[in-house]
Amino acid sequence: MTTTGADHATALTGPWWWSRWRSAVLDGALALVSALECGAEGIPFARDAGVPLSAGIVFGLLAGSVLLLRRKWPIAVVLVAIAITPAQMGFLMGIVGLYTLAAAELPRRIIVALAGMSLVGTMIVTFVRVKQDMARGDLTLGDWFVPFAAVTTSLGLTAPPLLLGLYVGARRRLMESLRERADSLERELQLLAERAEERAEWARGEERTRIAREMHDVVAHRVSLMVVHAAALQAVARKDPEKAVRNAALVGDMGRQALTELREMLGVLRSGESAQRRTASASASASASVSVSVVSATATASASGSVPLAAVGVAAAAAASRVAEEEGPWLAELDVLIGQSAAAGMVVDLSVEGDVRSYAAEIEQTAFRVVQEALTNVHKHAAGAKTHVRLAHRVAEIAMQVENEPPPEPASAASAGLPSGGNGLVGMRERVLGLGGVFVSGPTDAGGFRVSAVIPSA
Repeated sequence: MTTTGADHATALTGPWWWSRWRSAVLDGALALVSALECGAEGIPFARDAGVPLSAGIVFGLLAGSVLLLRRKWPIAVVLVAIAITPAQMGFLMGIVGLYTLAAAELPRRIIVALAGMSLVGTMIVTFVRVKQDMARGDLTLGDWFVPFAAVTTSLGLTAPPLLLGLYVGARRRLMESLRERADSLERELQLLAERAEERAEWARGEERTRIAREMHDVVAHRVSLMVVHAAALQAVARKDPEKAVRNAALVGDMGRQALTELREMLGVLRSGESAQRRTASASASASASVSVSVVSATATASASGSVPLAAVGVAAAAAASRVAEEEGPWLAELDVLIGQSAAAGMVVDLSVEGDVRSYAAEIEQTAFRVVQEALTNVHKHAAGAKTHVRLAHRVAEIAMQVENEPPPEPASAASAGLPSGGNGLVGMRERVLGLGGVFVSGPTDAGGFRVSAVIPSA
């Protein structure tokens, strides 16, 4: 990874105004060289000015050491370099000062003004010196050489550091912009990753809720009917062996249907190794419980008397041959569902209004599960109560209602041996609302209970 953002800020560990120690060392070395240069140039300056040599040397050393401040105050460095130009001092300081000034984050007009002052000052000093040399006879060239030397010398000492500084400053600003964009992109990617994790967690929660609803709908209804039939089987086992066999066959049918739907559902969860480990114990436990119930019911029917075990096996095998190949239950199977409840002793009245038509798989499965769970609740909480199931096919929706009358005798889930977790109504509501429908449930004035749902058909 590149050093950006907070990492770049923590890298600024130099002393005083320097960002790094190597920058401080570089400026110190440049200031030392500039001080030595100006100190050496202070000797001829002192002779020409008629001052002591020591004063010229000290003046040169102090003037040259100003280069140490080039990063903090580049304007001051350039002004000092311009000021000592008539003394023919500070060539290195002028060059480095102009470079630093052009690379700094300063208004362009200030840079141009100071560069122009340095150019003009160098040009004037060079013109005067060359003209004096020619007057003394040190140079024997023509008069054209004086302006030529002044212009070329001033441009040579001003233009290269100025252009180089402008290039380095533009490149530095570009790198800062790219660094900021990289920081912004990194923050956006981190935010997207957090949002993706939140969406994944939300999706996992929704999937767990959906699987819990499916498990509840599959197991609760079948097992409730199995408990009802097992109770009836226990009551008539000795008195009516043939009825006991029929009840045992129904228990076997219910158990095999529950196992089939449970295996289909758990098969969806086996997409990964971790999911397989999580669902293995639940599958084994649920399958073993239902299987034991089927085997026990079959054995009870065999021990009840006159009908041999083979007869029970044939009846149960007929139910086992029905293996669901489709994705889930359909509204066309409502007759079978109501028939199973009727076989368990419930009086169920089914009425269908409107033209029967097919719907999307999710709509039909939700409608079927609502009716199935409502009938399961009747088995649990109002055993023996007459129940009315109404299904209405409308233009843009499908409506269903399951209403039971008061039970002939008060009963409870505990007395009937049917535990209730209170998740049935919650699961139905979540299913219907998830499809944009309306769900209402509650007791009736007559003492019964009503479950109503309306689901849009498109």
